[in-house]
Amino acid sequence: MTLMQATPDAGNPAMTSGSAGAPDGPAAQGWIRVCRVDDLLVERGAAALLGGGQIALFRTFDGRIFATDQIDPFSGAAVLSRGIVGDRGGVPTVASPMYKQVFDLRTGACLDTQGKESLTVTVHPVAVADGDVFVKLVTGSVPAGSAHADPAHAAPAEGDAR
Repeated sequence: MTLMQATPDAGNPAMTSGSAGAPDGPAAQGWIRVCRVDDLLVERGAAALLGGGQIALFRTFDGRIFATDQIDPFSGAAVLSRGIVGDRGGVPTVASPMYKQVFDLRTGACLDTQGKESLTVTVHPVAVADGDVFVKLVTGSVPAGSAHADPAHAAPAEGDAR
């Protein structure tokens, strides 16, 4: 597994390819440059260290990029980037490699609980600017130094479809 170390970016991501809440002006604060779009393989996940926690990044077959927490909420293991990326009726998904629950990459909702209580995975907004991928960690109920947050905020951006 490859872990990417992300660093806060002082500049503004200038373009988000259709993301709601585009990071421009003062709203750009908190966006963290994670990697280049070309660093992400299509239909695969990659883990990144952000703010003392881990996130999982996914690039779908149509070039969109999504970010979730790396922690599988059912097992507590940091494995989601190793999950199977796919879709259900056009909904981008990842299946956890642990117990095979399937999560909607747009909302974090569990689409297949495998008979267990429904849990969600936190999703984080993604922006792409000049081929760079930026993530804004969702804040609210986040403990200091943790990447876990409120799953109600999700606005994945489309990535470069090169």
